[in-house]
Amino acid sequence: MGEALSIREARRLAIAAQGLGRPRPRRATRADVRRALAAVGTLQLDAINVLARTQQLVLFSRVGPYDPALLHELTGPRAPLFEYWGHAASLQPTDWHAWYRWRMASPFRESPTYTARIAAWRAEHRDYLAAILDEVRDRGPLPASQLDDPRPQSGEWWDRRSLGRRALELLFAYGEVAGWRTASFERVYDVPERAIPAEVLARPTPPVEEAHRALLLEAAGSLGVGTVADLADYPRIDQRRAKARVRELVEAGALVEVAVEGWRDRAYVRSDARPTRGRRATATVLSPFDSLIWFRARTSRLFGFDYRIEVYTPAAKRTYGYYVLPVLLDGALVARVDLKADRAGSALLVPGAHLEPGADERAVAPALAAELDQVRTWLGLDRVVVAGNGDLAPALTRALAGSFS
Repeated sequence: MGEALSIREARRLAIAAQGLGRPRPRRATRADVRRALAAVGTLQLDAINVLARTQQLVLFSRVGPYDPALLHELTGPRAPLFEYWGHAASLQPTDWHAWYRWRMASPFRESPTYTARIAAWRAEHRDYLAAILDEVRDRGPLPASQLDDPRPQSGEWWDRRSLGRRALELLFAYGEVAGWRTASFERVYDVPERAIPAEVLARPTPPVEEAHRALLLEAAGSLGVGTVADLADYPRIDQRRAKARVRELVEAGALVEVAVEGWRDRAYVRSDARPTRGRRATATVLSPFDSLIWFRARTSRLFGFDYRIEVYTPAAKRTYGYYVLPVLLDGALVARVDLKADRAGSALLVPGAHLEPGADERAVAPALAAELDQVRTWLGLDRVVVAGNGDLAPALTRALAGSFS
């Protein structure tokens, strides 16, 4: 690879690295799901289920309609994936467990003020934390709702959490308990020796610098191309520390420094990376928490696409809608579509559809219509219903009527 990349080459690298460049399989298998997970490396979790939970959507974007049980069976006690604070709450290969022990040792190290607050909370509730840990060891696996003494609280948002749940979350952050999700997305907790394979727990804990290098190299493989800030964001490593580790990876020949057209900062690719033309001709909707677009600054640099999720924005102040998914087509982000699954009415609702500047409505509308029909089929819904909001809505309505009437 040369020392300079065009923006088109950078996009191709990124899309291919994320497993979004190849055509979807006709019928997704366990192998397809595992291949998609290997591409992204880290799979963010989120509870929002207005359409489908993000961890399910990310896989749909890569393999098309599939059985979500194929993901669920890869989690749980001694499973191939484990949950921890990777990129936010996320699933990552259990083989990476040792690489995250530096965070477990000091999970709030980047915020001295918060670290001090946590230390004070731990000191105040020392006996209660010990009792919770003993209970998990004796009775686990347990959700917070089944603790003998959950100590419920009243309040708003996070202040409504019981002391028991706070205690479990703290023990989870420090790696003193492990956790996974039930089919209903409730987290259950157990001691690591019952949750993580013995051979993984027995591995030596590497120095933090070594762990950072490993995680940043994995990030480079999943991103395709990225600046230090991009690479650091993927496993949520402090940029100042990441900069030194990236330099070491370049010196070792594992990463290559490149200049990307239009980017102010230098970028990095794995030494074996090669831009390849994507072979997927269909449109792809992306979860708001898809790893292709996690780091919004990179999304803007790479695709010229400024994006933020408006779930927590008051309805009157939203620009595009509540749960808006970017649309990928032919190497570009060409539209945004607000989606909701009306399960009671068996309909995939499209409250809004917006075309990006410069995108061709005649190409985007039928491609998006076909993709929405795939989403509808996957979710077991009977029809797609488009509202009138957005400049793409009329053409999308016509495309749906012409293709799926």
